[in-house]
Amino acid sequence: MACLIPSQLQKFQEDGFLVLEGFLSADECEAMQRRIDEIVAKMDVPLHCRTEFSTQEEEQLRAQGSTDYFLSSGDKIRFFFEKGVFDKQGNFLVPPEKSINKIGHALHALDPIFRCVTHSHKVQALARSLGLQMPVVVQSMYIFKQPHFGGEVAPHQDASFLYTEPLGRVLGLWIALEDAMLENGCLWFIPGSHTGGVSRRMVRTPAGSVPGTSFLGSEPIRDNSLFVPTPVLRGALVLIHGEVVHKSEQNLSDRSRQAYTFHLMEAAGTIWSPDNWPANLPHGAAEYGGHSVTHTNGQDACIGH
Repeated sequence: MACLIPSQLQKFQEDGFLVLEGFLSADECEAMQRRIDEIVAKMDVPLHCRTEFSTQEEEQLRAQGSTDYFLSSGDKIRFFFEKGVFDKQGNFLVPPEKSINKIGHALHALDPIFRCVTHSHKVQALARSLGLQMPVVVQSMYIFKQPHFGGEVAPHQDASFLYTEPLGRVLGLWIALEDAMLENGCLWFIPGSHTGGVSRRMVRTPAGSVPGTSFLGSEPIRDNSLFVPTPVLRGALVLIHGEVVHKSEQNLSDRSRQAYTFHLMEAAGTIWSPDNWPANLPHGAAEYGGHSVTHTNGQDACIGH
């Protein structure tokens, strides 16, 4: 089982993140990679929906926020691409399987392999040991760091995109399906940065507005020396507090770095902000080891790691 011991729980509470090595076996990782290869092989993305992923604010708003493809992806399996992989007509400049930044945002609800992992006994035990009473899965993503050009992810807080009242109700579970090292884009954190609130929020704009989302506040300039690299081996799980500041660098190596990540929200006593996208969390629960887990219509395509 994957219950946290008191010292691990204390470290997570102090740092805002925690590494659990060996959470998944090599066989479990391989099964997820095989399944994603099958999904990619059947990928059929209309030209007008070929959306490049970016974490820079203006490019986010222009390339993602104004597209229905992104805003309606929460209850679907959709594809988001690296910068520079299309020509002006939307044709691929690289092999399609090498073009993808990530796939989201309802793998946990729509695909049996990813559903099984997301609702596994190990995850149930972990949620219970964290004290979650009613964990809700709000979104899931398969993230690629393609060799040689896998994009960087700028410093951010997940709660900027998955905002709740009170704060502190969102938790990321990031699982390395390949070794994530310094050279191929491991995660970096500012330990203890989860205690100062949220500096920026992405909100949905009024219906019919272009772009479809905007930002309240701004991301402050972070002291780069505060970030701590967190390399992990294949099968490790990294717990990520919703307000901890983290990032990842561009992958310039010849090794890919693939991960599966999903976010849980403690639904008991929590208000999901009506300014989030979507504004409402739909019903439709599945049992989660005694905990109710709702498959939502999606959340954030703007968070990537």
